[in-house]
Amino acid sequence: MVLVLINGLFRLCLYLQENIPIEEVFEQLKCTRQGLTSDEGAQRVEIFGLNKLEEKKESKVLKFLGFMWNPLSWVMEMAAIMAIALANGGGKPPDWQDFVGIIVLLVINSTISFIEENNAGNAAAALMANLAPKTKVLRDGRWGEQEASILVPGDIVSIKLGDIVPADARLLEGDPLKIDQSGLTGESLPVTKNPGDEVFSGSTCKQGEIEAVVIATGVHTFFGKAAHLVDSTNQVGHFQQVLTAIGNFCIVSIAVGIVIEIIVMFPIQRRKYRAGIENLLVLLIGGIPIAMPTVLSVTMAIGSHKLSQQGAITKRMTAIEELAGMDVLCSDKTGTLTLNKLSVDKNLVEVFAKGVDKEHVLLLAARASRVENQDAIDACMVGMLADPKEARAGIREVHFLPFNPTDKRTALTYIDAEGNWHRASKGAPEQIITLCNCKEDVKRKVHSVIEKYAERGLRSLAVARQEVPEKSKDSPGGPWQFIGLLPLFDPPRHDSAETIRKALVLGVNVKMITGDQLAIGKETGRRLGMGTNMYPSSALLGQSKDGSLESLPVDELIEKADGFAGVFPEHKYEIVKRLQEKKHIVGMTGDGVNDAPALKKADIGIAVDDATDAARSASDIVLTEPGLSVIISAVLTSRCIFQRMKNYTIYAVSITIRIVLGFMLIALIWKFDFAPFMVLIIAILNDGTIMTISKDRVKPSPLPDSWKLNEIFATGVVLGTYLALMTVVFFWVIHKTDFFTVNFSGMFFLT
Repeated sequence: MVLVLINGLFRLCLYLQENIPIEEVFEQLKCTRQGLTSDEGAQRVEIFGLNKLEEKKESKVLKFLGFMWNPLSWVMEMAAIMAIALANGGGKPPDWQDFVGIIVLLVINSTISFIEENNAGNAAAALMANLAPKTKVLRDGRWGEQEASILVPGDIVSIKLGDIVPADARLLEGDPLKIDQSGLTGESLPVTKNPGDEVFSGSTCKQGEIEAVVIATGVHTFFGKAAHLVDSTNQVGHFQQVLTAIGNFCIVSIAVGIVIEIIVMFPIQRRKYRAGIENLLVLLIGGIPIAMPTVLSVTMAIGSHKLSQQGAITKRMTAIEELAGMDVLCSDKTGTLTLNKLSVDKNLVEVFAKGVDKEHVLLLAARASRVENQDAIDACMVGMLADPKEARAGIREVHFLPFNPTDKRTALTYIDAEGNWHRASKGAPEQIITLCNCKEDVKRKVHSVIEKYAERGLRSLAVARQEVPEKSKDSPGGPWQFIGLLPLFDPPRHDSAETIRKALVLGVNVKMITGDQLAIGKETGRRLGMGTNMYPSSALLGQSKDGSLESLPVDELIEKADGFAGVFPEHKYEIVKRLQEKKHIVGMTGDGVNDAPALKKADIGIAVDDATDAARSASDIVLTEPGLSVIISAVLTSRCIFQRMKNYTIYAVSITIRIVLGFMLIALIWKFDFAPFMVLIIAILNDGTIMTISKDRVKPSPLPDSWKLNEIFATGVVLGTYLALMTVVFFWVIHKTDFFTVNFSGMFFLT
């Protein structure tokens, strides 16, 4: 019964997030505008849980032991057991040397892997840190500061300038707010939220003050769903899959050799039990690439250090291998490909007044701005001037009218150097058209320009001026004159276009994934030269109005698209997931909470400079330099590292074949018994010397690398067979002839 009640209340919270009347919200939540009592709050906490994300505790000991549970480790453990137990069948003491040597190597390998993985951040913890720690809540009829974690649906909270919204809520009566939710939805501009609208947990209030009723908390918020997607992503790494495949090949090779030895040594040759077991141990110890994880980790660690010098900090070293094979890079737009900072395209500025140039239109717009208001458009207008001080240079401010949702414009009354009074205003084009009482022909021209801007994803801002003959701030003044239209856009980073071009040359397909409008995404893509074949997020659900997309499977649509617009965290996650299902190695860049699930899901999650803690913690690589240009350097470096690892893998496979085939033939043909500990020393020396390959001189591949395992195994078998035969021939020369005795004696005599 309790579970049914809880499920019903959770469904109710989801229902309340729709645009139903605010009075119905209070009715459904069974609360009032006077807030909840402390007792009611405590009861609801029992049902809904605390307003925070769940933390998953992980045992460090179990995590360490987990690195001893894989095919390569199983063979080493089997060899250790045989050394300590089975080798005692002949009445002799256990083989402690082999046992200790194998265990030491096993612990070293696990320690290196544990240290590497333990550096990865906890994404859910970083997401939780973004929740407001304190909030102003109405309880028992009194306002007070409380921990945000105690909030429940039905609580009344106060939101003001600078506050982080503590939970999903519906706004009550009051003036509209400006909310920055770019970290959640990818929108580049703060959005205006009117009474009755919903605000999301984790967004920031940029302007205004209002009360709100909480409708969802914790994991049930928009923010919490993103965290849940991060926590639910625990796929096996690509590199781990490759290591498993290589380990399985070596195990099968060793198993075949052991079976042949058992059949020949015991039933046919009737060899002694202890000697036979030791020969089997030789194949187990010498055949398995014991130090493969260590050698590859050292190779990647050296590469990781080099990447850090280039501005890319590697949190998960195996991501280096995956970066070398990356063939698709999904990039967030806002703050990643673009500056997340409004700008004006001066080339597209339209002037409507005679005798006025584009620079003067920008100057008037800057005069009608005030950066102290923390308004993005005001900051943009002032920032477009060569010197921000020009906005007030040579004039004296009389009165400033800040932006409000009714007038939808700002205005400045000022006095110039000659003592003349003027007004400058900027704002929504329709409001400025009405203010200027424009004629029909001017209206048509203005609307034509606005439509032209809109087709390119540019927002329009109108500018007007007025003479004030009465020299009074309360004077209505003369007629307003429509001066011009400014196109606003979020400009690409200076290096984004070149980075994308280089990525395409290297065989990496770049896709833009943005929460902004489709037209804005296409315009950004056009400016970056990455294509405009973009679709709305509805196309991912088969709900696009474009009939040509209905017959195209979603997987194929995602592969062919240059990007998607209007996406939410679950869309980004789904795009990455489907690309991975099509056997692509997918990289994902981002900087906000909305990118965290996709960053975690991707083969290579890349948090760009100035990313949120959530994005950094969910990622595998963190960039410390602005822009994406460092990714190209990282790709080239990782491809060099991949070549070294590939060369070592071929070596490891060939050594396995050499020892299994060579030692098996020697043991069976000449009935020679090997000392397992000596083979262990040989294995350590072999892998110790080959570590120098981590600094081998190689050239990066021109296209994404991939583990062509069949090719690697074939090459290893050919080389290993050749080496095994040479070992057998060498043994025959030593064992059956006096070639070395005669020749070395002669050399000694001559010296």
